[in-house]
Amino acid sequence: MMSRSLSRLALWAALLVTAVEPFSLDLPRPPPRMRFLQRSSQVKQSYDYVVVGAGTAGLTVADRLSADGKSTVLVVENGKIVDSPRIEQVFSGGAAMGPTFSYQITSVPQVNLQNRTTAVIAGNLVGGSSAINAMMTVRGTSDDYDRWGSFFGNDSHWSWEGLLPYFKRALNFVPPQSAVAESVNMTWDTSFWGNSSTVYTGWPSFQWPGLAEQIEAFQDIPGVEFPPDSGAGRAGVYWFPTLMDPKNVQRSYARTGHFDRINRTNFEVLTESRVTKILLEDGTATGVSFRQQTGNATVDTKVMAKKEVILAAGAIHSPQLLQLSGIGPKKLLQEAGINTTVDLPGVGQNFQDHPMMFMGITLRNFTTHPNPTDMFQNRNFSAWAQEVWEANKTGPYSMGIGNAAAWLGLPVISPDNFEAIATKLESQDHAAQLPPDTDPTVIAGYTAQMKNLASSMRTPNTAFYNHVLTGSGSSGTLVDLHPLSRGTVNINPSDPAGSPPVVDYRALSNEVDLDVMVEMLRFTSRYFFETRLSALSPRQTQPPNYVQEAADLAGYLRQTLSPTEFHPAGTCAMMPRELGGVVDEDLKVYGVRGLRVVDASIMPVLPGANTCQTVYAVAEKAADLIKADSG
Repeated sequence: MMSRSLSRLALWAALLVTAVEPFSLDLPRPPPRMRFLQRSSQVKQSYDYVVVGAGTAGLTVADRLSADGKSTVLVVENGKIVDSPRIEQVFSGGAAMGPTFSYQITSVPQVNLQNRTTAVIAGNLVGGSSAINAMMTVRGTSDDYDRWGSFFGNDSHWSWEGLLPYFKRALNFVPPQSAVAESVNMTWDTSFWGNSSTVYTGWPSFQWPGLAEQIEAFQDIPGVEFPPDSGAGRAGVYWFPTLMDPKNVQRSYARTGHFDRINRTNFEVLTESRVTKILLEDGTATGVSFRQQTGNATVDTKVMAKKEVILAAGAIHSPQLLQLSGIGPKKLLQEAGINTTVDLPGVGQNFQDHPMMFMGITLRNFTTHPNPTDMFQNRNFSAWAQEVWEANKTGPYSMGIGNAAAWLGLPVISPDNFEAIATKLESQDHAAQLPPDTDPTVIAGYTAQMKNLASSMRTPNTAFYNHVLTGSGSSGTLVDLHPLSRGTVNINPSDPAGSPPVVDYRALSNEVDLDVMVEMLRFTSRYFFETRLSALSPRQTQPPNYVQEAADLAGYLRQTLSPTEFHPAGTCAMMPRELGGVVDEDLKVYGVRGLRVVDASIMPVLPGANTCQTVYAVAEKAADLIKADSG
């Protein structure tokens, strides 16, 4: 039997101390004083900046641009302001995820996933997807952001060093409580964080003790590193915080950080208004038109932007709006009957998301308590958990989806095969991995990405593998952090203005994705069966342990894979125009003056992390770029 890092008696003692010492951080929440608009008649004729989308990026940019008290900003949002305990709730992480607060979009059937469709989750409310995500505060590695700049050259300001100040500015880091940290050997380093933002990331007042032994088991695997902090830009096994207000123990997101606390009248937000078009005049974005539905009446309104239009509608809707405005692939726009203002083939292409895999392994002799199953199977423990939560918001109900995981490179998870996989990707006919009518510039961009990722497969600091640790006697979800397949998000040519965008993940269209995922399954099996965890009698249930051949594992993946972790990105890629790019290094749309895109759609390649923290950093950097241009 493996050693325990903390005895059960000592753990409960630590928890009882925690239960009577909640956070005392003073985080006032004054009522909003910016102008909140509900009717188009309340909108002024013009503003300095018009922002499309009141989500993670849109609210951040609007807050920063209006902070001078002079620049006027209007944010136009399709959704409503929603107050719901499901949004505020931290416990379990994903209580708000699903159709209630999201757009109702379904992907096209995925031919490589037995023609299954999937829900496309994107927040449709003030706060956007930051209001419904799992609150995992993960940053990725330095390689992820150096990769972005590499497409422009060696001196690009898009790099790890160029973004780190914005990561620090974006979030206010609150360290964990010492008793909890000591109970599971948690590490962190505040030098990678800031403390000035009103978006908070903190820690629950409880951790499952089994997490310590699950982390320790990775010491038995050659090459695994243990970075001192999740923000260090290094791959490995580490602890990461939760996007929550540590005083109220509630979700901290774009609305609470960049809307509710604002005390200025030059920042206005209009809700329940769908932007239908970006207004263009002589190659310049001059404003937007939007539509409101009031009863049976439809009201169309225009609002002008004196300086810039900022598109922050997310990776699903930003390309849709560009295409509806005549900015996009000429062939598609002609088919839809839309006049082409700027022939920009990359709009809506390069679509990426993180695929999720499911692998069932149970440790039959796992005896560490308390663990997550005790919340449902141990009445005494669950009663205690409810009692301390109701008393002072401490204990297990302060936990989100988790705070520990492995983020590992291909040489670590597949020391015998990573070189062959990298060589296979490198030598592919890259054009053959994309739709037959793909524009040559988009093919060139994809080729550049694949060559970069093939090189990154040979280094340990580009994480391809993610395994969220549970603290229980069973395995967690596996995520492919750098998928090689690319999909599309395009308007429906037969009904461009009336239909949702057509979303095609094109999952597993590049067969090398299967090679990587098979190695992920095999590595996870080794983690449970060939480390100290083997003493706990692991049993594999999914896929059955007799499924060993690569072809059979690939078949299992086609049956069970989810093409999405709800991290849509890449559809307005920040790359050179000759590489299928949509925006330049200043996030300006090619061929249009006064128009930028600021959201996850600009990511040329997904970071090996949940995307929320990166979107905040991108928005902070964008605000500086915009202000620099305004003089």
